[in-house]
Amino acid sequence: MKNNIQKLRKERKITQEELGKMCGVSRQTIISLENGKYNPSIILAHKIAVIFDCIIEDVFIFEEE
Repeated sequence: MKNNIQKLRKERKITQEELGKMCGVSRQTIISLENGKYNPSIILAHKIAVIFDCIIEDVFIFEEE
């Protein structure tokens, strides 16, 4: 799944470590999310969207397989 996490994070000058702490996950989880290697739970996706003050669809790009 593609996402805009890195773009949104850099626009707001938030480090991967800081975003991880805000979400209650590790920096490694944020790295995996940004690289598209990990699909978040709906709860984590919602937390990230709230942090960036947008809707989940603005953060995550859902593509049909």
